[in-house]
Amino acid sequence: MKKVICFGEVMLRLGTEGHYRFIQSDKMVVNYTGAEANVAVALAQFGLKTEVVTKLPDHDISRAAIATLKKFGAGVDHIVTGGDRIGVYYIEKGASQRASKVIYDRKNTSISNATRSDFDWDVIMKDADAFIFTGISAALGKELPAIIEDACLAAKKNNVMVFCDLNYRKNLWTPEEAQAVMKNLVKNVDVLIGNEEDTEKVLGVKAGQSDVTQANLDMNSYSTVADQLSKEYGFKYVATTLRKSISASDNKWSGLLYKNGKTYYSKEYDIHIVDRVGGGDSFASGLIYAILNGYDEQKAVEFAIAASCLKHSIELDFNLVSVAEITALMNGDGSGRVQR
Repeated sequence: MKKVICFGEVMLRLGTEGHYRFIQSDKMVVNYTGAEANVAVALAQFGLKTEVVTKLPDHDISRAAIATLKKFGAGVDHIVTGGDRIGVYYIEKGASQRASKVIYDRKNTSISNATRSDFDWDVIMKDADAFIFTGISAALGKELPAIIEDACLAAKKNNVMVFCDLNYRKNLWTPEEAQAVMKNLVKNVDVLIGNEEDTEKVLGVKAGQSDVTQANLDMNSYSTVADQLSKEYGFKYVATTLRKSISASDNKWSGLLYKNGKTYYSKEYDIHIVDRVGGGDSFASGLIYAILNGYDEQKAVEFAIAASCLKHSIELDFNLVSVAEITALMNGDGSGRVQR
C-alpha cells in the first residue's frame, strides 16, 4: 500500500448555514480541515495510507479534530502537541454573482510556533512514497519554512517524491514575501501544482493574458509557463487547474499536466458548485494517487480533474469519493442519475 505524508495546519472551520451571510447567522457549522489534511483524507478514501503531520494544542477541540481525521481514515501518529491555539477560518458561501468570503484567525497558532525539533523527519518519512506541503503552511512564517525544507531534504534522502501545491493566499502574505520563501523551497520539489494566480504571485511567472474573472484563459501560455518552471527548477511534472468562473455557483473546470516538453489537457467540465473549498486539494490528491499508481500522463490529469470535479458537489472540505466514482466520471458517466 502506498504511503503519503501530508504536512500542514489542521484548522477549525466555522461556516454559516446554507448561504447565509455572517450578519444573518446566529449559529455556525463546525468542521475540521486544512489543505494538507484534505489531501490525506481524500487519499485515504482511495485506499492509500496517509499521515497528517502537524502541531496542535493539547485540548478537546484538537482531540475532536484528530478524531475527525481518524474517522475518515487519515493517520495521526505524527501529530505533536503544544502551544495554545488551533487555527480557525470562518466562511460564508457565495451564490450566483456574490462571491464566497473567508476570514482567517491564524496568528500565534500551535503550528505557526512549531520548531524544527518538533519533527523527526527521518522517522516520519520511513516507508513513505510521497510527501506534500503547500504554500499555505510556509506562509504562516517563523520556523515553518525551515521545517518544510528539513522535510523535503529528508524526503529526498529517503527516495520520497515531493509534491508542492503553491496555494497562494493573499490574506496570509504578499507576493514579495511568498517569492522570498517559496523560490527556495520549490528547489526540492518533484511535482509542482498551482493555478494562474499561484505561479504569478509565488514564483513571478504570469500565464499570458489570462483573466479568470472574465472566463478567459490563455491556454497556450500555461504550457509555456510549465516549460519555463520545469527548466528553471527541474520539476518532473507541473500541473495546474484551469477554472473559468462564470459565477460563484457555476464554473468551467479543467486541468493540465506537463512533463518532458509535452502538455496534456483534461476534458472540461461544467460544474455547479455546492462547496468550492477543497477543490484544489482534491485535484492534488487525485494527481498524487495517479502518479503513484503509474497512470500515464493523460490518464493522470483526467483522474485528478474528475476527482476535483466531484469534490465541488460535496459539502465541507473533504473529498469523500471513491476511485470507482472518479473512474465512472472519467468514462463519461456524469449524468447524476440515482444509483440503485
